[in-house]
Amino acid sequence: MNEIICPNCKKAFKVDEAGYADILKQVRDHQFEEEISKRLALAEKEKESAILLVEAKIKESFQEKLARKEAEIAEMNTKINSAEFDKKLSVTEAIKKIEKERDDLVNDLKLKETEKQLLENTLKEQFTNKMKVKDETIQMKDDEIARLKDFKLKLSTKMIGETLEQHCEAEFNKLRATAFKSAYFEKDNDAKAGSKGDYIYRETDESGNEIISIMFEMKNENDETATKKRNEDFFSKLDKDRKEKNCEYAVLVSLLESDNEFYNTGIVDVSHKFSKMYVVRPQFFIPIITLLRNAAMNSMKYKAELNMIRNQNIDITNFEEKVNTFKEGFARNYDLASRKFKTAIDEIDKTITHLQKTKDALLSSENNLRLANNKADDLTIKKLTYGNPTMKAKFDELDKDA
Repeated sequence: MNEIICPNCKKAFKVDEAGYADILKQVRDHQFEEEISKRLALAEKEKESAILLVEAKIKESFQEKLARKEAEIAEMNTKINSAEFDKKLSVTEAIKKIEKERDDLVNDLKLKETEKQLLENTLKEQFTNKMKVKDETIQMKDDEIARLKDFKLKLSTKMIGETLEQHCEAEFNKLRATAFKSAYFEKDNDAKAGSKGDYIYRETDESGNEIISIMFEMKNENDETATKKRNEDFFSKLDKDRKEKNCEYAVLVSLLESDNEFYNTGIVDVSHKFSKMYVVRPQFFIPIITLLRNAAMNSMKYKAELNMIRNQNIDITNFEEKVNTFKEGFARNYDLASRKFKTAIDEIDKTITHLQKTKDALLSSENNLRLANNKADDLTIKKLTYGNPTMKAKFDELDKDA
């Protein structure tokens, strides 16, 4: 902010960078116009002085030469009146010569007059060109002022020709095809929970993992509105909509409290009241998306690594659970089979001798089952991970966590 002291009332007031730059621009424009006026006036005076000087010199030269010639003619006329007749011819020739010189002098005077006219025309043309440049410069300034006024009008609370929501959507659509190719930005039309926000922004990576999500609320207010709302009046609803729609951030794009310097500073973090909530003016609508999106992009690689480690731990746990399930099931089936075989053997011992071969076969089967059970009991994580350092490291980490 810049502090400026009023030259009339001597009171100090503060203006932001844009207002300060506008004041400087107005001062420079005023000085520029004064400088142009002064230089044009000086050029006009120089033109008039040059014309008068040329005219004076031409007249002075002409008068001098004309006076000399008239004196010579008068002298020759006196000589003619007093000279003899035989000299009249020579006098006549001399007169003709003088008259010719006089005519040449007249022609020279006409030439000088023409040169003076050309000089005057040149000065007038230069003056006209300077005036044209001044007019063009003034027109350029007027066009710039009109453009700035139109821009300011579009950012005013009335938003002529469009609502604040339409303005934000138009600004986003300008960059949708280039900067936000994989982003979702649409109206929130789901009012199942009793309320809804204005717009939802979501973006995912190629694997479908969510990068960032933002719940937007747009609030506009005309100067004619009798009851003025505050930005804080909408924080609670915006936070509720964010949670119900499972969005990470909440942003209020607001033109309310236009004189509040707290909200006029740019992007305002109000997370001390509601988690991950910001308040911005319309001109910071795109920047807030960019800032939050860039921060989310930087954290995506850490989230991906965490998910990969978490999935690896789940896979290791499932692997050990499957091994233990196999061992328990095998042992249980062996115990059942062993008991049944023992009962069968006891019954066979009571039968006739010719069933001895059947008994021997069953005994052999029991021995094989025992060997299988011993092998299952000997099936350990250590043997499964032997020769596989990656799996061994994962099981060691799992044991430490346990």
